[in-house]
Amino acid sequence: MNAAVMNETLAQDAVSDPKLDKVARENNKLHKRLCRLVGQAIGDFNMIEDGDKVMVCLSGGKDSYALLDILMTLRERAPIHFDIVAVNLDQKQPNFPADVLPAYLDKLGVPYHIENQDTYSIVKRLIPEGKTTCSLCSRLRRGILYRVADELGCNKIALGHHRDDILETFFLNMFFGGKLKGMPAKLVSDDGKHMVIRPLAYVKEADTERYAEVKGFPIIPCDLCGSQENLQRKQIKAMLRDWEKKHPGRVENVFSSLSTVVPSHLQDRDLFGFVDLKTDGVPNPLGDIAFDEEPCSTPVSNTISLTQL
Repeated sequence: MNAAVMNETLAQDAVSDPKLDKVARENNKLHKRLCRLVGQAIGDFNMIEDGDKVMVCLSGGKDSYALLDILMTLRERAPIHFDIVAVNLDQKQPNFPADVLPAYLDKLGVPYHIENQDTYSIVKRLIPEGKTTCSLCSRLRRGILYRVADELGCNKIALGHHRDDILETFFLNMFFGGKLKGMPAKLVSDDGKHMVIRPLAYVKEADTERYAEVKGFPIIPCDLCGSQENLQRKQIKAMLRDWEKKHPGRVENVFSSLSTVVPSHLQDRDLFGFVDLKTDGVPNPLGDIAFDEEPCSTPVSNTISLTQL
């Protein structure tokens, strides 16, 4: 059945079944929302510019599939020209379905490169049995992808991390690393040579999950290596989902705070010049009301007049 016939059939079904029509509308709204959020993140952080060649790292998971799909849509609409090349690193994990991604990308018609590197054997040799392999695997993968970006002439490396990944990393660093450090939407790589971007920075994981179902992406499981799941990240994920359920808006506020930082109200002496801080008599709208413990004003019903003191 060709696309025209399929669309006509779906349209006829929708007329006869209001439920199908509602599902189609919701799916269309989801696609538009993802395009809007990705476009907003790209604009806010100037992630992609005219003439860029973007390497989209495709793992076979829902997020990287969604990233590639949305970037391809935006490329057709953008007022600038940029190229996309999808890259997958085949790490020779047992039972990895090596034919899945090439078949999908051939059908999609997007340029791609499959990099074959047996990092699995290296990790298994160096990491004791029963210990998590994710950290070493990630470092090896990162170095290989930097090299591949150079070989392909890509000046941007796009990763599929979404809003929830960013929040989880923020709390992991705070709770277990003692740092206020997140996962930025755009950064220069640790070797100083590559620009890494995260266009899904504003997108919720729930939306990429739903989008993967709608699009029918051929998902490849991420547990092929048999590594233990990062239990700390799992705890943080559960905490955020509990907040989302019990305290609507809290997670959004935390995420918003990552973009609304007041260095003078933290305690990093390298970030703000506390040591040399002096009074100058000039009002500062970002200053503090020194003796207020709460950020919110006191309810009028509980105030006491000065004449009552």
